[in-house]
Amino acid sequence: MKERTIMMLTHPTLDQMQALGLAGMAAAYRQLAEQDNAADLSRDEWLGLMLDREAAIRADRRLTNRLAAAKLRFVDACIEDIDFASRRGLDRRNTLQLAQGAWLKAHENLILTGQTGTGKTWLACAFGRQAARLDHSVLYLRVPRLFEDLAMARLDGRFPRLIDKLARVQLLILDDWGTHTLNDQQRLDLLEIFEERYRRKSTLITAQLPVAQWHDMIGEPTIADAILDRIIHNAHRVALEGDSMRRKKVPRPLTDAENSETNTN
Repeated sequence: MKERTIMMLTHPTLDQMQALGLAGMAAAYRQLAEQDNAADLSRDEWLGLMLDREAAIRADRRLTNRLAAAKLRFVDACIEDIDFASRRGLDRRNTLQLAQGAWLKAHENLILTGQTGTGKTWLACAFGRQAARLDHSVLYLRVPRLFEDLAMARLDGRFPRLIDKLARVQLLILDDWGTHTLNDQQRLDLLEIFEERYRRKSTLITAQLPVAQWHDMIGEPTIADAILDRIIHNAHRVALEGDSMRRKKVPRPLTDAENSETNTN
């Protein structure tokens, strides 16, 4: 049995699998060959198990690459860890339905609004990870940083490539929308981005500013109408409520008695 296993482990088929980049199949081949009941499995069962392993490894590698490219602010945020117990107006059923990803397939948008500290960015990153799990490309950007990148790209000749990158990513997450009034160039840049993405890709936007105030924030009514028409009418909205969750996590200050006890130790 030992000699048979060694022969199978050194079989040239393994070298061919490695040469073709089929590391998962090669690993499954080795493990199957080391099992005492390997001879009891049919050729179809061997092939099925090897293909399953290869598919799983490729899916894991693809997810790792997508998450690395996404540059999420909270890399560990995920749907499973969402806190539904906190009173912030987050509906469990609606959230889990969004996690299924139908809105991504339909090229719809998602808008998360709420006061600072209510968890908008973390939730956006959780949806970003979920989109990557569903095999969508993702990119996270803070809007102030986006405008800086666009301005720099215009100076060094990268502007068309950057616009193309923003247009192609399947889920673009724009965090901190509406923190300041836009200038003329920024309005035109946003219009170009959303025009390229309209009905082709999905965008997730987080903002402290309520949607009703976005028109005034953008300024220039004609351009504001054009931008918002491409964002809002096919967008799902989640309005987070309540106090800052950061404030709830601040450690309780020591009492005078505890402080005295600490100082004496």
